[in-house]
Amino acid sequence: MKLKVLALFTVLLVFLAACSSNSGSKDEVTEIDFYFPVAVGGDVAKIVDDLVADFEKENPDIKVNARYGGSYSETMTQVMAAVQGGNPPELAVLFSIDLFTLLENDVIEEMTPLFDEKYFTDFYDAFMANSQIGDKVYSLPFQRSTIVLYYNKDAFKKAGLNPDAPPKTWDELVDYSKKLTLNGGKDQWGLEIPSTGYQYWMLQALALQTKDNIMSEDGKEIYFNAPHTKEAMQFYVDLSKKHKVMPEGTIEWATVPSDFLSGRTAMMYHTTGNLTNVKSNADFDFGVAYLPANNQYGSPTGGGNIYMFKGIPKENKEAAIKFMKFLTEPERVAQWSIDTGYVATRKSAYETDALKKYVEEFPQAVIAREQLEYADSELATYQNGEIQKIFNDAIQSILTGKSHVDKSLDKAQKDAEKVLAPFKE
Repeated sequence: MKLKVLALFTVLLVFLAACSSNSGSKDEVTEIDFYFPVAVGGDVAKIVDDLVADFEKENPDIKVNARYGGSYSETMTQVMAAVQGGNPPELAVLFSIDLFTLLENDVIEEMTPLFDEKYFTDFYDAFMANSQIGDKVYSLPFQRSTIVLYYNKDAFKKAGLNPDAPPKTWDELVDYSKKLTLNGGKDQWGLEIPSTGYQYWMLQALALQTKDNIMSEDGKEIYFNAPHTKEAMQFYVDLSKKHKVMPEGTIEWATVPSDFLSGRTAMMYHTTGNLTNVKSNADFDFGVAYLPANNQYGSPTGGGNIYMFKGIPKENKEAAIKFMKFLTEPERVAQWSIDTGYVATRKSAYETDALKKYVEEFPQAVIAREQLEYADSELATYQNGEIQKIFNDAIQSILTGKSHVDKSLDKAQKDAEKVLAPFKE
């Protein structure tokens, strides 16, 4: 009897040990933090949540904590607070132009050794310009954009303009905008270019259309008071002050798409990242076009890249690489572009059946990609936040009538040069 009891007890111990072992394997899940911002309309946060759910279904041993950080600057603040607190996230989508700041703080991993070289060559060169320095890659293009011209085709028809022929030059832009401005702007403005948040980005586009960019590739020099920048700034001001085709003073970044959708403005300059939002909510026929040229076409690229942070365990690093590969697979990049309006960052994404069909049915979706031929890097320098603020404040001061073009841009140049001086030594 004792032997039977002992045998039974032994079997029970083995069974319990097996149960314990099985439950332990289920608990072996690697958790990674993924911070991301939203800077456009539409439910981007939900799209990210769905991507995470799909990834976790394919990878049950990895849990991704998707953390919506607000705007790009708010997300950057949260990420840097986590890094400084000794708890860096594995991954974050931050401005592509944050590269110099992140390198300066020595907080991001170089990605060149983590991926096959062919993998990087599939991304568009215009986007890789903000992702690498020399041969070293530090981030992956993710939610990337250029600025495009959106225009209301119905408003064009009412004004006697050809709805299939958007303005191609600055002169045409002014001429069309005058015809589209109704009752001194009380009923409808001809054009809105936002002047908060990303006003440096808008002025940069105008500078590129005039002659050249506003900073050097190494992030150590800026050209805020160069003749082409001043010419661009004067045109920005003249649209409201002289030509009276755009509201004077401050035009909020977030309200410009709403004004376009409600018919408050017939044309707008905005990120292609808002394309799906406009497509979903416009109750009128609309077009998308290159930004009109002064001497040439031009637009800065924009948007965010995926960065990996230093100081994370090996298994977390491996999980993070797997998630990055998942997010940047051609089919997923294609669907992300369709769902959000951002430009598909990989050439192979445009070879997928999904994106081919979408572009065929909705040709507006390919304009931003075609404009990449004339695109250049967004404003990126060392101490980028401080440089941006100096430039943004100068632009705002000019647009609100508190300062003149020459005086304000000369001061911005001088102030920015002081900030960048240590990096030239």
